[in-house]
Amino acid sequence: MPPIISVAGLEKRYASGLQALKHVNLEIRAGEIFALLGPNGAGKTTLINIVCGIVTPSAGTVTVDGHDIIRDYRAARALIGLVPQELAITPFESVWQTVSFSRGLFGRPANPAFVEKVLKDVALWDRRKSKIVTLSGGMKRRVMIAKALVHEPTVLFLDEPTAGVDVELRQGMWEMVRELRAAGVTIILTTHYIEEAELMADRVGVINRGEIILVEEKRVLMQKAGKKQLTLHLLHELNEIPPQLASYGLTLAPGGRELVYSYDTKAERTGITGLLDELTAAGIAFKDLQTTQSSLEDIFVDLVRNGR
Repeated sequence: MPPIISVAGLEKRYASGLQALKHVNLEIRAGEIFALLGPNGAGKTTLINIVCGIVTPSAGTVTVDGHDIIRDYRAARALIGLVPQELAITPFESVWQTVSFSRGLFGRPANPAFVEKVLKDVALWDRRKSKIVTLSGGMKRRVMIAKALVHEPTVLFLDEPTAGVDVELRQGMWEMVRELRAAGVTIILTTHYIEEAELMADRVGVINRGEIILVEEKRVLMQKAGKKQLTLHLLHELNEIPPQLASYGLTLAPGGRELVYSYDTKAERTGITGLLDELTAAGIAFKDLQTTQSSLEDIFVDLVRNGR
């Protein structure tokens, strides 16, 4: 099956000389949840805005379900819903008017029942008659989500969708995202809450300094790039790590009651057996041990730090 979004050789240079995107190639599969991660200024929003027809690329091509975003703008844009970072809504219209108008902008026929469903999905039905100006920041974010969904897009971009949103709404919104994916909608999200990407995404892409440095299945990424830590809870306090254990790169936790050993899950040998033998030889006893797997956030920080 061809990708629903295809990005080839995409570049963006601004008049100031800043090159925000550098020869980006990316394919998004139909029906997946794709998390695009990167530090501030990495190019995430620029990439999204180009695909959505808001920013003009300097070079390269983008197609959405086979429609070129430049030559066939109207057809491509009709397939896309966008929840941007910035709140851009008319303050003195009602919630109902704002959301209904967005549906009409895309040439969709009036459908009050569907508008009602969308407003209920984002917990705004009780505020449908309220003016936008009277809403809290979190409620305004819900309005943006409703506006993005009301024309029934097949691709939904969520650019930092839970910024400034309370925990309850965040959880409800992710449940809605799962339902959309189950209905066949492709979801592309950026988020600073990396645990959300870890929870939701099928694949993860990392962008840094305008370049895509990695695209991988989340499960495979965590399996091959993740590291584990072995924490040994010592029976007696340790003042310093003995010289004979220096090769293991151990960390002594404050208080001297825990030794932490990091090891690579991809290595043929973890070194744990040798470490335990060395501890016994050094007369260091422990009462318990535990292992922890590095999170997606740990992996992301390592990738960006190492310039991968």
